[in-house]
Amino acid sequence: MDSRYLRAFVAVVEHGGISAAAQELGYAQSSVSAQLKRLEAELDATVLVRAGTGATLTEAGRRLLPHAREALELDERMRRAARGERPRLRIGAQESLAHAWMPEVLAALEYGAAGPGTSTEVELTVGNRDRVQRAFGAGEVDVAFQYDNGQRAVGPHAVVGHDRTVLVAGPGHPLARQERVTSDHLLDCPFLVAERGCTSEMLVDHLGRDLLAGAHTATVTGSLSALLRLTAHGQGVSLLPALAVARELEQGDLVTLRLVEPLRPVSIIAQWHPRLGLAERPLQALLDLARRADPLAGQGSRAEVS
Repeated sequence: MDSRYLRAFVAVVEHGGISAAAQELGYAQSSVSAQLKRLEAELDATVLVRAGTGATLTEAGRRLLPHAREALELDERMRRAARGERPRLRIGAQESLAHAWMPEVLAALEYGAAGPGTSTEVELTVGNRDRVQRAFGAGEVDVAFQYDNGQRAVGPHAVVGHDRTVLVAGPGHPLARQERVTSDHLLDCPFLVAERGCTSEMLVDHLGRDLLAGAHTATVTGSLSALLRLTAHGQGVSLLPALAVARELEQGDLVTLRLVEPLRPVSIIAQWHPRLGLAERPLQALLDLARRADPLAGQGSRAEVS
């Protein structure tokens, strides 16, 4: 099957219509329409319904989409191999991890810390849990790094690191002056979490649910940066991985609340697609470097491959 047909199909899906897809691909709209018709003729199935407002997937199109993306990625890998170019590794990471941990790991990969033959071209996608998981499920990233949310990953995956969980507030917050903070102190204190699916919400739900039972949770619509700024300005407290707030704690913009009940560490999970071809070796090098960069490695944490 001509990869141009699949590329036109995926572009229409991603950009919402033939006109936008044609502009992205640099084709005339008539060319994109013709490629879609040839694709449907070869498949003997209708994959898109065209309308004045755009194009929507049929059931056949929904079944085709992940395979089309996989085929296009394989096509790209073959072309790069034939041209002698470095393999490409597409990485997805939760914003909390990309904020402080991934730069160190990726820099080590770029500078050859994992040994010869691991050089790769990296593409990094950053977002909340839902965004990263959607990208991974759609085949848009080869490997995804996320904090463990208690749900078993499907397919190849491993624990590659661990992080402390900290409860933080602005230095002027009333609880910052407490020698020890109890659950009673927290009942009248707003807990700030970012948009649904973010790391802070996951930690509130899964790691701090006993401690925080009965406390008020306020959702911040925005990024991790917005959440940290609001917390620093005394709008509430936030339960976060230590990596996400390392810079703010060092600069004094945030302080760690001293809890009577300690919080458990949270694992960092890598999940990847099998059969990555030439990118397999860089992937394994990346996983090894991630393990070496485990924030709690000095405290005896060990990663187990699943």
